Amino acid sequence: MNKKNTTAVALLLLAAASNAWAHGDVVPQAVNTDGLEPLGTEWREENPYRDNPKAIEIGSSAYNQNCAACHGLEAKSGGIAPDLRYLEIGATGDEWFKERVINGAVRDGRVYMPKMADFLSQEALWAVRSYLESVHVEE
Repeated sequence: MNKKNTTAVALLLLAAASNAWAHGDVVPQAVNTDGLEPLGTEWREENPYRDNPKAIEIGSSAYNQNCAACHGLEAKSGGIAPDLRYLEIGATGDEWFKERVINGAVRDGRVYMPKMADFLSQEALWAVRSYLESVHVEE
């Protein structure tokens, strides 16, 4: 391989590696919430779908489509983002979850988590919360 080809291959590998490590502009995937009670536009203070099997099913799918890339499969974090299996059950955990999905997470001007409520409905996000409670573990 000549020097020109070697340089081109090196640049392609570098570009591929940087894409693999960067989140980039990730567009959340739509979530079908058919079968869940519509909640309207005003955010509930607590999860209205707690222990709802349909919400857990929808939430599992929504989580895998939109959250697992950072938070890990089955909510088992590999260290990139918080391990959501340890999120508190009940109102305290609901408050943290709601704040995070509405406001996202930004540190030093870098977006670590987008404002998911800008992309997914309240129904979809509370379904994700229901799923997370179904895989909860104690520390």
